[in-house]
Amino acid sequence: MDRIAQLTTRPAGREIAYDPAAAPPSLQVRAAQVLEGNWTGTSTVPSRGLYPHQWSWDSAFIAIGLRHLSPLRAQTELETLLAAQWADGRIPHIVFNPSVPLDAYFPSPDFWHSSTAGRTAGAPRTVQTSGIVQPPVHALAAWLVHLADPGLSRARGFLARAHPRLAAWHGYLLRRRDLGGGGLASVVHPWEQGMDNSPCWDRPLSRVAPAPARSFRRADLDHGAPEDRPTDLDYGRYVRLAADYRDRGYADGPGNFAVEDPAFNALLIASEYALARIAQELGARDPEREARPERLTAALVERLWDPAAGMFLCRDVRAGELIPERGVSGLVPLLLPGLPGDLASALVRTVCGPHFGLGGTTRLVPSYDLLGDAFDPHRYWRGPAWFNTNWLLERGLRLHGERGRADALRKGMLHTAGASGFAEYVDPYTAQACGVTGFGWSAALTLDLLHDRPARGRNGLTAIKGEDRA
Repeated sequence: MDRIAQLTTRPAGREIAYDPAAAPPSLQVRAAQVLEGNWTGTSTVPSRGLYPHQWSWDSAFIAIGLRHLSPLRAQTELETLLAAQWADGRIPHIVFNPSVPLDAYFPSPDFWHSSTAGRTAGAPRTVQTSGIVQPPVHALAAWLVHLADPGLSRARGFLARAHPRLAAWHGYLLRRRDLGGGGLASVVHPWEQGMDNSPCWDRPLSRVAPAPARSFRRADLDHGAPEDRPTDLDYGRYVRLAADYRDRGYADGPGNFAVEDPAFNALLIASEYALARIAQELGARDPEREARPERLTAALVERLWDPAAGMFLCRDVRAGELIPERGVSGLVPLLLPGLPGDLASALVRTVCGPHFGLGGTTRLVPSYDLLGDAFDPHRYWRGPAWFNTNWLLERGLRLHGERGRADALRKGMLHTAGASGFAEYVDPYTAQACGVTGFGWSAALTLDLLHDRPARGRNGLTAIKGEDRA
């Protein structure tokens, strides 16, 4: 019996005459129950209703938490995702479950036509996927999963099988997606960056003519309040971008939307550190790869750092300029161990200042500038706080010596997770649940915070600096 089963199975017992009320289940048990309920047998859905398939970066974050309960299941989570990789190296952002009805989620497999429209790019024939990608958290997740049970990992050949796929994934991003020519990867759709509805996308999206509303049906509104979700206008633009990319055979190039995003590239850098550790573990040390994170960090600073804003900004590749919107994406590079100290200090000041309010006006770091014209505390990525970005910032604060702030953020996340029922996202001021509850990565990252207690003086990201040994 694995650890999840141990936590979620209620022991049998005989009835007694007087049975006082049982204590409520612990936060760990509740989080494990969410993951157990979302498990399909080969992967974990973010949410049974709203998101009934496997999502790329969700599975990476879920594996990071799941490793504390079942390293085998965490390995399986990543292996299922990697099995859907395209021949050109891309890892698709959705792997569709064929048992789920087509109308349960849009865009569904019959929109993407991956096996036909993606034939030139090497889409798999045996599974249906989307044709776009999501942030590359996967090598970092794979390394942390390996560290959870190195003996099991080595016995199963987990890293040996994952390494070539992860290397091809990074190669795709660094070669095919360097659309700006400055060494950074670009996203060609807001869904690729993961923070779908951020105001950071409003300016480049304004160039996109929306698909007619009658041409698609929004299944997301069956499960979420309209005021919490993207508007019909934004959704129409998302559909148009995706359809145009599909109709080009998923060929990469600077179309109407191409953006260099700080969080996407910071996660690529963090995973480059992890990929170098994986290669070392396999006895295939690569000095060129080991030097790559520093080179990419320098490119990130050169192209996306804005001293006046005190944070990183997105770059509109087509317009050739930074986008003057403060999104949480611009704080995520705090997780990088090679970030210059003065920039790390500036990011800490920004996250704790009036634009994001941590330690003052907000319980968790919002997804967008509190003082921005587009701020909305409830609407998808336009203000609410998310557990994955706050987890990344908690790791980054701790990594750069901000232990007190990291401890406070950790405490706030754990309280909010329990109080909100592991919500998809929350109001940053009140922590009121928004979106769906029982959300996969909210539960998984809660488990990771519970496991990596501050008293240990370490966190998951120390593993990419060589301070944890398998």
